[in-house]
Amino acid sequence: MSYFDFHHHKLNINNGIYNLELYKKVPDTLFSAGIHPKDINENNFTRQIDWLKNSITENCFAIGECGLDSTVTANVEIQNKVFLEQINIANEFKKPLIIHCVKRFSELIPFKKKSELPMILHGFNKKQAVADSLLSNNFYLSFGKPVLYNLSLQNTLQETPLDKIFLETDDADFNIEELYHKVSEIKNISVEDLQDQISTNLDTIKNG
Repeated sequence: MSYFDFHHHKLNINNGIYNLELYKKVPDTLFSAGIHPKDINENNFTRQIDWLKNSITENCFAIGECGLDSTVTANVEIQNKVFLEQINIANEFKKPLIIHCVKRFSELIPFKKKSELPMILHGFNKKQAVADSLLSNNFYLSFGKPVLYNLSLQNTLQETPLDKIFLETDDADFNIEELYHKVSEIKNISVEDLQDQISTNLDTIKNG
């Protein structure tokens, strides 16, 4: 079985979802494409949306990263507009969404209700209360490198249902296998069973 990397930034990795940067060329491997909050340009909004739509090829697994971020220059209104537009595109093309969120978690819920496809919160490293709120609204959570050393996050992962979990390297330089072994230990299951569950979860979100 494979060590699937749900969200990564390394080109030409076959067993995972590559995060395609804005205006970059579509790769031959599985990828996601979206307009990250940090890249939003209100003056080039139409061009950005056109690029996104034109990037949705057969290898495009998901729309994202997209979402909400209180630390970037784009204001709340334009972020909301761009996020909603990407939700509409995901609905049109039947693609799940990989969500980036910083300090605006409570605002995600109304957007979730507009989505016909699953939403996966990537790089999740928040407290149990935030996880509980997201899980109760049927989000998936993708965990990365902090699980290897953050005890609070390990406890949160332990409480997260297996059918709502993905694992990723994001832009960190480490081996995804290390994360699978740590999570299998935390969840008290075999690595093989964890791999099978991740595969099942992928099929579930792919089929909406």
